[in-house]
Amino acid sequence: MMFPFCFLKNTFLLGFLTALCTIMPLQAQVMPGAQDIGSYIPLLKGKKVGVVAHAASQIYTQKNAVHLIDSLKSHGINIVSIFAPEHGFRSREDNGALIRDEIDSLTQISIISLHGENRKPRPEHLNEIDVLLFDLQDVGARFYTYLSTLHLVMEACGENNTPMILLDRPNPNGHYVDGPVMEDAFKGYLGKHNIPIVHGLTLGEFAKMINGEKWLNNQVQCQLTIVKNQGYTHQTPYDLPLRPSPNLPNAQAINLYPSLCLFEQTPVSIGRGTEKQFQGYGHPSFKGDYSFIPQPNFGAKKPKLVGEKCFGVDLSSHPKLNRLELKWLMKAYADYPDKENFFSARFVKLAGTKSLEEQIQNGWSEKTIRESWEPQLSNFKKTRSNYLLYPN
Repeated sequence: MMFPFCFLKNTFLLGFLTALCTIMPLQAQVMPGAQDIGSYIPLLKGKKVGVVAHAASQIYTQKNAVHLIDSLKSHGINIVSIFAPEHGFRSREDNGALIRDEIDSLTQISIISLHGENRKPRPEHLNEIDVLLFDLQDVGARFYTYLSTLHLVMEACGENNTPMILLDRPNPNGHYVDGPVMEDAFKGYLGKHNIPIVHGLTLGEFAKMINGEKWLNNQVQCQLTIVKNQGYTHQTPYDLPLRPSPNLPNAQAINLYPSLCLFEQTPVSIGRGTEKQFQGYGHPSFKGDYSFIPQPNFGAKKPKLVGEKCFGVDLSSHPKLNRLELKWLMKAYADYPDKENFFSARFVKLAGTKSLEEQIQNGWSEKTIRESWEPQLSNFKKTRSNYLLYPN
């Protein structure tokens, strides 16, 4: 089997091949928008095209996988530029690493970074193209930055009258909606919208919401075409064939990500620098039989607590979550010896509210904390229902 775009590192490719063998039967039932080639290739013929893509922008069949860029080129599409989100076009870079503009060595296509000096395409970028094609794999959490990339790309397209075609993909955490709703005071690149931590929307649905709720600057509208998933509902189990970013290696990590990412702004490690990222947590001061030692690796050149033996909880076999889980964060806070320095100043950017850390510090029960998310959470669910493209 040949895999075009051989930019994946050996460790990355091994995980890809393993996952691909397990997922292929599912692809016959669920077809991401990118696979519906007949719906969008005619819209690109004879035009200068820009593409927002990353390593997971793949088209899968029963026999092989082809990267979107290879597929477009095989159909004679004129790709002028590729726009790269966080982690880069090849999805190799660490969390938060700045991505530089470059020329892709394999295709000689210009790569424009959307996670460097600019996070939004500039007018000169869009003046060079007739249409922008968007294909990123999201995981359904507010702080996963592909949501902000989508927002800023739509905004740029709306401001510059550039049509945008979005190839939708299933949301692996699209089966539930939960968490505190973002407050205006804490909006930023980790959350630009008044939505809960787990929003339960595909990027196609979210793009509809961005336009419909007039969230773009000056209420500009993006000329949007969505190529829908086929055979998908929000309750359809869907394990990603390829990791969407370096530290989400499998379905378990992706399912736990919305809950465990809150640890990122605490002293506790969630396994960056191991082979079980986002599948447990630990700290040298904790006790327990489970332990790990973070070391530099693919996706984590300088992991938290590098070289230190951490003790904690292994969640790699935990049953699938259907809600945002708080008990691990609450227990870690209770076990941590220096409680005044448990929550960093940037924790509010992940939580979307100052209340969550204050509630944990003041000993609130999980039930009472959840009740405090209302009525904002229910109000969002009602708004969400207006933009669903798939059965809930």
